[in-house]
Amino acid sequence: MNLTLSTYEAKARFSEVIRLVREGRTVRISYHGKPVAEIRPIEGKKKTLEEHLDDLERRGIVSPARNRNAPLEPIAHRPGALKRFLDERE
Repeated sequence: MNLTLSTYEAKARFSEVIRLVREGRTVRISYHGKPVAEIRPIEGKKKTLEEHLDDLERRGIVSPARNRNAPLEPIAHRPGALKRFLDERE
């Protein structure tokens, strides 16, 4: 989801705008309600899955597994949970 800010808001929240762009988001700037510019990350080297997970860990969005060698266990214990979830989203 892209964020749209007025020129005044973008100036007042410039540090936040830069942080969002560094995280990979695009920020649109509007003038009198009309989009006039975008601030977006420069296309560079794509992150590997490992680099992306490390970044999410560092930002506190995910936490590392206690035992990386342990088998994955289902979190839904009732059969059909995925189907019910997908049906609810429609």
